[in-house]
Amino acid sequence: MDKSFSETYLNFQQVSFDTLKEAINDTLFMTIISMLIVFVLGLLLGLLLYSLGRKHSAARSILYGAVSILSNIFRSTPFMILMVLIIPFTKALVGTMLGAKAAIPALVLSAAPFYARLVEIAFREVDSGVLEAADAMGASYFQTIYKVLIPESLPALISGLTVTSVSMIGFTAMAGAIGAGGLGALAWQEGYQRGNYTVTLVATVIILIIVFIVQGVGDFLTKRTDKR
Repeated sequence: MDKSFSETYLNFQQVSFDTLKEAINDTLFMTIISMLIVFVLGLLLGLLLYSLGRKHSAARSILYGAVSILSNIFRSTPFMILMVLIIPFTKALVGTMLGAKAAIPALVLSAAPFYARLVEIAFREVDSGVLEAADAMGASYFQTIYKVLIPESLPALISGLTVTSVSMIGFTAMAGAIGAGGLGALAWQEGYQRGNYTVTLVATVIILIIVFIVQGVGDFLTKRTDKR
């Protein structure tokens, strides 16, 4: 006899809230730690791409092409394949290929080049007249970066970080399917594989709530920092 909709999806007695709490903590851990690293690496890599692409010379063009190709490789490789591909590196770095910590290298390698491209685009959109004015006033390279370039592009940087964070949450769910833990593992192992669709539904709803919160905070900060 087929189960009713409520018996299939709304049987909350099948949900272990201790396990659910642990899965939420794992997802937040993977997302927050990875995004902190992605923000730093992506900002530096994006600045490198912007700086190399701004001044035209044979050496800079070659170096820009090499960095760009390397960035595109990691950015374009499907996350599941990338995570499996770097298992030896992950084991050497964190000592295991299972758990939330083991997902962080793949999450960073996948998301940092993506955010770097958004950073490069944000920097390119800064009015060249503002940069020329800074140069005319004798600002050094680093003064131009942190007093002009970053402040002027801050709304776009925050918007890009928001988009990357939302993608990161999706990556953590995929990572969970191959042993990283978190809500993705809960939905796959406890939910789908055991036919417990209530667990899958609950895990999915919580992931969506996290996404909505991240998107809402990102949109709010983008509007607050936009001077237009």
